[in-house]
Amino acid sequence: MLRKGSCKPGSWGSFWAILALVGLVTRAAQRADVGGEAAGTAINHSHMLLQRLQDLLRQGNASDVILRVQAVGTDEVRAFHTHRLLLGLHSELFRELLSNQSEVMLRESRDCAAVFDKFIRYLYCGELTVLLAQAIPLHRLATKYRVASLQRGVADYMRAHLAGGVGPAVGWYHYAVSTGDEALRESCLQFLAWNLSAVAGSAEWGAVSPELLAQLLQRSDLVLQDELELFHALEAWLGRARPPPTVAEQALRAIRYPMIPPAQLFQLQARSAALARHGPAVADLLLQAYQFHAASPLHYAKFFHVNGSAFLPRNYLAPAWGAPWVINNPARDDRSTSFQTQLGPSGHDAGRRITWNVLFSPRWLPVSLRPVYADAAGTALPAARPEDGRPRLVVTPASSGGDAAGVSFQKTVLVGARHQGRLLVRHAYSFHQSSEEAGDFLAHADLQRRNSEYLVENALHLHLIVKPVYHTLIRTPS
Repeated sequence: MLRKGSCKPGSWGSFWAILALVGLVTRAAQRADVGGEAAGTAINHSHMLLQRLQDLLRQGNASDVILRVQAVGTDEVRAFHTHRLLLGLHSELFRELLSNQSEVMLRESRDCAAVFDKFIRYLYCGELTVLLAQAIPLHRLATKYRVASLQRGVADYMRAHLAGGVGPAVGWYHYAVSTGDEALRESCLQFLAWNLSAVAGSAEWGAVSPELLAQLLQRSDLVLQDELELFHALEAWLGRARPPPTVAEQALRAIRYPMIPPAQLFQLQARSAALARHGPAVADLLLQAYQFHAASPLHYAKFFHVNGSAFLPRNYLAPAWGAPWVINNPARDDRSTSFQTQLGPSGHDAGRRITWNVLFSPRWLPVSLRPVYADAAGTALPAARPEDGRPRLVVTPASSGGDAAGVSFQKTVLVGARHQGRLLVRHAYSFHQSSEEAGDFLAHADLQRRNSEYLVENALHLHLIVKPVYHTLIRTPS
């Protein structure tokens, strides 16, 4: 163990020489051991080493550099008696910063200063315990001092907690944008899209930036009760944020008004403060919605394009567009269910329904894995094992009458859990329009494992959604 002051400036070469020598000796001993015995016995005292490194940090024995950390805007200064070698092993920046100094003053934001002890502990022990509120300051410190392993670890922690539905997604999104962390930004954006109902009802909604709001409003994979819920969430945001008129009008134009029934549109025009203030900016869209609901889709499609985003439903949880399905013990047997959806969002189709049949199989075997018989005498090739299969979900209309001219159907399966009375989506699977099943459905899920992220109390929570997609048939020459 180094004594205090024994590591002088400029002595890095000796440290690296010692480390290199230790590595050579260790590898030589391993080769000798392998040559002498067919099988060796591992001796692992790494926990003792970690304990001694913790003691080294706590007691400051043989410290050769002092880090003084001051929280910006305060007189509070915390001193850490540290060791150049250990800090330099993790961070080239520390190696350069401490090479010719025995005492350094570091100024950090208050939240970063509050977790600096955890940051230093990681450099000594390679582990730490993270709380939600500490994720951003720890990631900032890891980024500032170029500790790549901690950067990755905290980013992984944030993405994992988003999947569990407990992370502050809005704040983490804005942080990811500011640091250029594209993977974290996309994870936050996906979580917000899939769980917009829960987020819009929380305190986080008021912190959404205009840029993030615009990103969300353009997406078709938003999960919420219906388009009216999105309008009310937007109106609440406008009341809090008070953005410039151009921002407000652009946001209001992103609402898909044809997805809102005429009776509700009339109420919005009569009661909405946002429409009273910005009504002229969306007048053409409201007229378009009323025209869409007044005519049959086939007739409307002869004169107007209906394959734009305004006529595409999002992932609505309302009963008109799907149904929840909770499958207990999903690793056991095949299950089936049925549900009904409205033929389309047009007022002309409001009374028309389609029945859908659903089959779930936990261990479906692809054709390539099914038993194949070698000859008529009964000699068979080895049978495939049930565990070689994977979960399968098939959604089909109950009759061919469900196919309407000019309409196809997109199907989406949400997998999630209930959290404080709301559905939190952890995974979403979409079907190709011409397919009856999602090819990647639960492809990586282990339904046998009770603590699987896909299960809640050993049950699979699904929500099945069918979205009608209109297609322009004939355009009348202008």
